[in-house]
Amino acid sequence: MNRIIRIGTRGSKLALWQADYVSRLIQPSGYQTEIVPIDTRGDQMLDVTIAKIGSKGVFTEEIEARLLDGNIDIAVHSAKDLSSEIPDELELIAFTERELVNDVVISTKKNFSLAEGHVKVGTSATRRVAFLKHYYPEAEAVSIRGNLQTRLSKLQAGECDALILAYAGVHRMGFDNYIVEKIETSYFVPPVGQGCIAIECHKKLSFDKKQVIERWVNHPETEDCVRAERSFLKTLQGGCSIPSFGYAHYEGNLITLKAGLISLDGQRLIKVKHSAAPMETKELGERVAREVLENGGEQILWEIRQGVTA
Repeated sequence: MNRIIRIGTRGSKLALWQADYVSRLIQPSGYQTEIVPIDTRGDQMLDVTIAKIGSKGVFTEEIEARLLDGNIDIAVHSAKDLSSEIPDELELIAFTERELVNDVVISTKKNFSLAEGHVKVGTSATRRVAFLKHYYPEAEAVSIRGNLQTRLSKLQAGECDALILAYAGVHRMGFDNYIVEKIETSYFVPPVGQGCIAIECHKKLSFDKKQVIERWVNHPETEDCVRAERSFLKTLQGGCSIPSFGYAHYEGNLITLKAGLISLDGQRLIKVKHSAAPMETKELGERVAREVLENGGEQILWEIRQGVTA
């Protein structure tokens, strides 16, 4: 019997860290692992914003192709990079325990604040750009892409005064000393899946290997929350160019999902919050999405898809 699980991943330091983390979770099972780095379009096209590349799977398509042709057994993704819909032949079978979901501000200036006024803030995410325009209209968003190390070098070179990044990546790469602010999720609501690593496989992967992944890698509470968020995103039909957000967490025995949309110019912000039992995660996500769409979200999405930005 084949006792090796081949793990497909992007080739950045952070992605390799995540693949190694999953590998270490698998090791007690007795299975061996092999990490297979795969170049993706999102990693190749660094001079173009994610929204302009024109694909929902800019960091996942090439990896999913390897799953489909059987060259790897599982794919390790940042859950926030996953499209709301994945190929019919594939499935998500595990979600790692979530790191803090917050966005953070990192800067070489220890006393830096987003409220200072005319500051340059590096980010490539449409959600973060829109939130900056809404909450800090005097700040200038500067498009900076690349892996975390590349972005940090651009910050150090003076291309911007600060970066907004996910805490999880900053922490995993050991750059906590650059964090000058942890932005509260009450207003900078994170994107769907932030802080979690998702495991994808072919539906025909052997039962034994699936069982190993589900037992040793999956964190049930995180799975419940991320599936609620992904249900919201799927109903919304959101992609990388859509400034949507969604964060679910347990409050007692219920899951509370806060999610919504913000217009690209930051002027219109729609937030909806509802709670449900864990067995109703799909319905919870759908309910929140429908309410967002009914309260102006449909108009925002239409404008974005028509190229109307203000």
